[in-house]
Amino acid sequence: MTKCTTKKGSIKIIQVVAKSLGILDELRFIRNKNQYYHMSEYEDLKTGDIVAEALIDWGVDVVFGIPGDSINGFIEALRVRKDKIKFVLVRHEESAALMACGYAKYTGKLGVCTSIAGPGAIHLLNGLYDAKADNTPVIVITGGTSTDLMNSSFQQDVNLMNLFSDVSVYNSMIGSPRQAEMAVDIACRTAYVRKGVSHLNIPNDVQEQKLEGHYSRHKVPGHTSDIFVTPTSADKKLIEKTAEILNNGKKIVILVGQGALNASEEVIDVAQKLNAPIIKAMLGKAVVPDDHPHSLGGIGFLGTEPSSDAMAESDTLFMVGTSFPYIEYLPRPGQATGIQIDIKPEKIGLRYPIKIGLIGDSKQVLLDLIPLLHDRRTDRRDNDTSAEFLKSKQEAMKKWNDILNEQSSRVDEPIKPQVVAGAVSNELDDNAIISVDSGINTCWAARFLKLKNGMKFSGSGSLATMGCAVPYAIAAKIAYPDRQSVAFVGDGGFTMLMSEFATAVQYNLPIKVIILNNKILGMIRWEQMAFLGNPEYGIEFSQIDFVKIAEACGGKGFSISKIKDVEPVIHEAMREDNVPVIVDAHVDPFEAPLPPKISMEFVSNIAKAFAKGQPYAKEIGLTLSIDQLHEKLRALHSHKQEN
Repeated sequence: MTKCTTKKGSIKIIQVVAKSLGILDELRFIRNKNQYYHMSEYEDLKTGDIVAEALIDWGVDVVFGIPGDSINGFIEALRVRKDKIKFVLVRHEESAALMACGYAKYTGKLGVCTSIAGPGAIHLLNGLYDAKADNTPVIVITGGTSTDLMNSSFQQDVNLMNLFSDVSVYNSMIGSPRQAEMAVDIACRTAYVRKGVSHLNIPNDVQEQKLEGHYSRHKVPGHTSDIFVTPTSADKKLIEKTAEILNNGKKIVILVGQGALNASEEVIDVAQKLNAPIIKAMLGKAVVPDDHPHSLGGIGFLGTEPSSDAMAESDTLFMVGTSFPYIEYLPRPGQATGIQIDIKPEKIGLRYPIKIGLIGDSKQVLLDLIPLLHDRRTDRRDNDTSAEFLKSKQEAMKKWNDILNEQSSRVDEPIKPQVVAGAVSNELDDNAIISVDSGINTCWAARFLKLKNGMKFSGSGSLATMGCAVPYAIAAKIAYPDRQSVAFVGDGGFTMLMSEFATAVQYNLPIKVIILNNKILGMIRWEQMAFLGNPEYGIEFSQIDFVKIAEACGGKGFSISKIKDVEPVIHEAMREDNVPVIVDAHVDPFEAPLPPKISMEFVSNIAKAFAKGQPYAKEIGLTLSIDQLHEKLRALHSHKQEN
């Protein structure tokens, strides 16, 4: 064999071998282009541009955030595409994350937020944990220190990969424009499928790098795609077993949550076939209208007495799209046969012993289940018990609603928060979107804001963060500009992020902010007293004039301190469609958010708090006594009417 000692000779031998293998053309392509593969459609675009284009491909049309040095490359990419994707400047990064979460909850699309490295990224975390806790798909894009200065204690250099490791379902740094499209596709797909937060960190200098040169030899242009497939329905045999259990149930209760929001008609169909009452976790409040004959309202501390009784008596618990955390309000383990539908396998059996777990989309699973259920409205087999069970709870619910109507119609002063909530409820449009904050105001919203078919309702469910309602309401108004968007808040939660009212003004978003102003952290008062038996401490605020805040920001402010002003002021504020409004409703700070059933422990702990020196004990005791008197008089009046 002739020994080849020149470069030219080596190339000749390679060509002969390539020709014999039939790959000479491919070899010429590689040699002529001096690369492994052509670049993608994004060739010569910067990393920031590629990320923006990839987000647009996923249907993203709005990004919430604050610009800054380490993210300005991505911000520039948004600027040149402002006809396709809107950037909303917020006043605090926490709000950007909360807006992204609210946007995703209300639309079902990806919510997206962005910030600089360091302090900006740190500020995002609370809103991102809200998304994580409520299984909401959010993309967060953070800037980072330039690659040649990482881990050198440079300004705002924080290890964001560690920082975001717990909150995210996907957590990646984009180190090259060649990685950008793939990283965005994975982030978006993972956020959708796993119902959580995907974090993409882009170092400052990488944002400005152009896609050029060549991919590695294992990378093929166009290999990634902007689609995802979510689980649809459960195993057929499991659905058949579920139908068998439900058909044999005598006292079936359906508990729905956020995961059933797309299955309202199917939930009602199942309930009607089975003579089953429907109980709603807070994030599932919009699944079924509050006035539907099968609805027993909420559950837990915010719930109703009929829902508590139904859970205590049930023999079958059917959970649809919920992992309601307060298990003490569910049937006792072993009392009821548990069935659960959830799109996330790890949620099955988390709160209650489950006989059958159905993994899939609630709507599709129920559609497959419904034909297998006996219709007890026409099929009288074993129907008496279930019909009697449902009827008893419907009668109890009528009495409960009578109590709520009486509470929301009181004319004594100080104004009761229930009265304000009732007035707001009466002014809601048929397709209104209601965002509630976390605190004592949540109790009044859960019970007194009556949802109709077509309304949307949400808040911070599992995380229960204060300050979420105004960012949520802004996101809702951006998503649905023609719909009424209401933030129902307390003064404590509102002041945490009240600067975002200026954001609503800046973007001409006429949201309505209803503040139940009791000048305290009301829920914490009752947690300290009724749960621990301790006097309240550290919960009183100095007064803020929220009307002036509204006017200073460029909006309109209303104040309510007299009962005669409640209905006319609420009506005027809720009909204002030109500018954002604040209604500062001064309410009784001593009104108690009583649970649906008052236990002896609850009463005993309040007595202990009084004995230890509870401030305002006289006022609180008087309020509790008057509340009880009103309910006794109402019950007496109701009894006389029945006889």
